[in-house]
Amino acid sequence: MLHEDDVQAAQKLTEACRLITDQLARVIVGQHQVVEELLVTMFARGHCLLVGVPGLAKTLLIRTLADALSLQFSRIQFTPDLMPSDITGTEVIQEERATGVRELRFLPGPIFANIVLADEINRTPPKTQAALLEAMQEHQLTVGGTRHVLSEPFFVLATQNPIEQEGTYPLPEAQLDRFMFNTFVDYPGEEEELEIIKRTTADAPAEVAPTLKGEEILALQKIVRRVPVAEHVARYALALARGTRPHERAAPEFIRDYVSWGAGPRASQYLVLGGKARAVIHGRFCVATEDIEAVAYPVLRHRILTNFNAEADGVKPDQVIRRLIDHVRQTQEVTPEGGTLPQILAARSSGTA
Repeated sequence: MLHEDDVQAAQKLTEACRLITDQLARVIVGQHQVVEELLVTMFARGHCLLVGVPGLAKTLLIRTLADALSLQFSRIQFTPDLMPSDITGTEVIQEERATGVRELRFLPGPIFANIVLADEINRTPPKTQAALLEAMQEHQLTVGGTRHVLSEPFFVLATQNPIEQEGTYPLPEAQLDRFMFNTFVDYPGEEEELEIIKRTTADAPAEVAPTLKGEEILALQKIVRRVPVAEHVARYALALARGTRPHERAAPEFIRDYVSWGAGPRASQYLVLGGKARAVIHGRFCVATEDIEAVAYPVLRHRILTNFNAEADGVKPDQVIRRLIDHVRQTQEVTPEGGTLPQILAARSSGTA
């Protein structure tokens, strides 16, 4: 269990998420699931890819989140002619006026920020997309043989249009795997869209107040790591990740039929980390299987490569994940109480539940 100090810190995280959500609600209408997934990503120390058609306020949401935090924000508009040095920075020759000595100096690029918005990330070639790989994984950059450590906390929040394919470059699997979540941004409901119209056509701009500083975010990220996870919950996450691999003996038949490649070990890690962050955001201090299931879609949908059979039958990754969750539930006899059936019955018989 968590120590008393950890419980108090976890309560602070729950309250901080409530305050951030309230600030975002001043500008963003609805999109509660998207906001929650962004917060889970942030406190789990991950990166998020937001996928949705134009006009759904993806960029506005990220910018508003940056305004709600006392962090340095940078936006990179990805275009076909964008070069890696436009992201990372470059070395230039500068001359000292006093001595006349010339030397190479590094001019940092826009990636040297706490929150980096990679807008329309699939509009630039893989060569430029790859400039983000080292930063996303190692939180550092190597330019001209010199290592430059990025300021913490550091998040890459990218947007992508799923319907416009002309002039775009699909993200390589290696880069997709660096994103903890692939979050789908859907159309607003009717009443939500009416509220959007009222807000955006009136002369009353909303103001967002900063709620957290960088040091506070780093402390809360450490709390997420200390949230306990039971053995059966960790094995549930493991079963979901391994169940996506068609070459595993335990893989169900529909995975063999529709999936070419499944999720790697990073998916198992992110399922547990995402479950921990979600549990604390909802005011709980231990992870349940429902937390793992809630983050399964954004964690797995970009790590499952479906085959021609799936395309022919109109089967999407989210449908595969839904069937996989049902399969693992039945296989492990997971109950709504968050444990496996033998554990629940044993606890009840001993009078502890």
